[in-house]
Amino acid sequence: MAGFEAIEENLHATLAAFGRAKPWGETRELAGVAVTSSAVQYSMFNSAVLAAPVSSPRELERRIETAAGFFAASGLGWSFWVCQGWIESGVRSIVADVFYRCGLHEVAELPGMEAEGLAPPARALPALEYRRVSDAATRADFSYIMTVAFGLPPAVAREIYESEGTWSGGLTGWLGYCGNVAVTSAATLATGAAVGVYAVGTPPAHRRRGYAEAIMRHALAQAGGAGPSVLESSEAGLLLYRRLGYRTVTRYAVFAA
Repeated sequence: MAGFEAIEENLHATLAAFGRAKPWGETRELAGVAVTSSAVQYSMFNSAVLAAPVSSPRELERRIETAAGFFAASGLGWSFWVCQGWIESGVRSIVADVFYRCGLHEVAELPGMEAEGLAPPARALPALEYRRVSDAATRADFSYIMTVAFGLPPAVAREIYESEGTWSGGLTGWLGYCGNVAVTSAATLATGAAVGVYAVGTPPAHRRRGYAEAIMRHALAQAGGAGPSVLESSEAGLLLYRRLGYRTVTRYAVFAA
């Protein structure tokens, strides 16, 4: 498997991991849509993704309606992650319009990227102490970085990342420490085609020191070394990922209800 399909496979598995983290979460395969509810009131952790190609605006509407029906009973905010690779070219230009008519608006656009292996470091990387997320203290540190690096509400970050279940479904978290202070984070999840990289974050006070690159290299080495890896990049991380050898394969638009 190569290209956007490897990225999609890994993203689906990662989003589903949040749904399996607690007994009241849920993942389900519906008609052309895969849905996950984490039962947390935050749209990014209650998600829908396409599971088959879309060839017409009406077909896209049906997928959105299917996902909306699933989430309607819970009252949870939710999001739809749309991979460009599933959308036929004649429909791509009107995707945002279709979602808007269905009551969702675009909140993010992310490049989906892959690398066969990481490029060699261009500079000396900082010496960090690496700890796997494995106990209450490291879970709390990871949660804190998700709040300060990505703006995740503290209560949501605690509910997701301080739950033992989040780290027992294939998602592996890593923290880099400097002087016993957690200064950077990353998480990985392996699927058949690639290792996915997620939650690469550094608090603002510790940025521009090479910590993000160092934790990424460590996390990927622990996940199996030099094989293919995939990710969805924020604007802030794009230059780093390109320097590490990632190339854009597809694009994601994220819509929220």
